[in-house]
Amino acid sequence: MVWFKTQGMNTIPNASLKPSLSTALWRGLRRSCPQCGQGRTLHSYLKVETQCSECGEALGHIRADDFPPYLTIVIVGHIIVPLMLLSEKQLTPPLWIQMTVWPLASLALLLAFLPICKGFCVNLMWHLGLQGDEP
Repeated sequence: MVWFKTQGMNTIPNASLKPSLSTALWRGLRRSCPQCGQGRTLHSYLKVETQCSECGEALGHIRADDFPPYLTIVIVGHIIVPLMLLSEKQLTPPLWIQMTVWPLASLALLLAFLPICKGFCVNLMWHLGLQGDEP
C-alpha cells in the first residue's frame, strides 16, 4: 500500500490517501490508528486518543457511544450460549457450578472484547467520516 506521494526526489506523507476499509477495520481490531497503523486508537481502557501520536490523525472527535457495547454483547452471547447449551447437554453440571462459571466467563469475555470492539467501531466511523453526532 502506498502511504507516501513522491514529488521529485522528496518523499512527503500523503494525508489525503485513506487506507481501505478492511485495513482500517483490521487496525481497529488491533486498536491502532486507522490512518498509519502505528499509533494507538485508545489511550486507556476505553478512552479515544485525541490524535495519533505517530501521524497526527485527529481521532478525539469520534464518539462511538452505544455501538461497541451492543457489538460486544452480541459476540459474547454467541460464544457463551452455545457453550452453555453444549455443557448442559453433554456434562449436566450441577446448577451451582453453572451459576458460578457462566457469569464469570461472560464478564471476563465482555471485559476482554469491549476495547477491541471500541477500536473497531472508532476506526469504522473514521473511515466512513462519521463523528457520532449525526442526526
